[in-house]
Amino acid sequence: MTLPPIRDWWPQLSIDARRTLLDGDLPHLTDTVREEIREITGAVVGMQETLSDDDLDYARAEVEASEE
Repeated sequence: MTLPPIRDWWPQLSIDARRTLLDGDLPHLTDTVREEIREITGAVVGMQETLSDDDLDYARAEVEASEE
């Protein structure tokens, strides 16, 4: 089980899930976020999955771009 590329699921992720990822300081993805990613991509996301620094940079850039 691996985390699909963030570009495949971030645009469809709910606002609540995005906030959880960006505002939280949890080391791993929450059950809710993992389930949303599974629904979007069809991939089973493991309990130990985390976002890489590159993933976080992408997510933050997407949020900034949407606020302009």
